[in-house]
Amino acid sequence: MSISLEMLLLMLGCALVTWIPRVTPFILVRNLQLPDVVLRWLAYIPVCILSALVIESLYHAEGKFVTFDWLNLIAFIPTLIVAIWTKSLSKTVIVGVMTMAVLRFFL
Repeated sequence: MSISLEMLLLMLGCALVTWIPRVTPFILVRNLQLPDVVLRWLAYIPVCILSALVIESLYHAEGKFVTFDWLNLIAFIPTLIVAIWTKSLSKTVIVGVMTMAVLRFFL
């Protein structure tokens, strides 16, 4: 498969445009001492984002009705238990993936 120079430049430009806004904040605050209140607030961001992604995958809003994705809900229960019990991201992800794989294999 061959690639043209224009396509290569386009891909590099897209990578750069995606990379710059993600890295720039880290570069700007690298040498700053942030107040404790800001650091405590920033500590909640990963939990909030993960919670939003997980909760969003458990149900579907169809007009006025909300339906649950029962397969995801069933897989969520053991995953949540492992997350609370071990507080390990890798163990939680492994249990979640394995639970979903087993459920999809049998259901």
